[in-house]
Amino acid sequence: MKKRTKNQKSEIKRLAELPDEAIDTSDIPMTTDWSNAVVGKYYKPVKKQVTLRLDADMLDWFKSQKGKYQTNINNILRRYMESQR
Repeated sequence: MKKRTKNQKSEIKRLAELPDEAIDTSDIPMTTDWSNAVVGKYYKPVKKQVTLRLDADMLDWFKSQKGKYQTNINNILRRYMESQR
């Protein structure tokens, strides 16, 4: 991602301070059909590098699966976390 200039930063700050009523949205069409919407399509959580010790046989199994094994481990942990909420 490119760094923002001072002008861009000040413009973003100025726009963020505007009340909702001051924003002209008349040129944006109203969306009424959300049937093809995908929840979380653009959500990308921040990744953090960690060191994690796993049993060797479990790590071997993840590596033997197709795809990126670290992503697969993350996905499984996320599903577990969400099931516990």
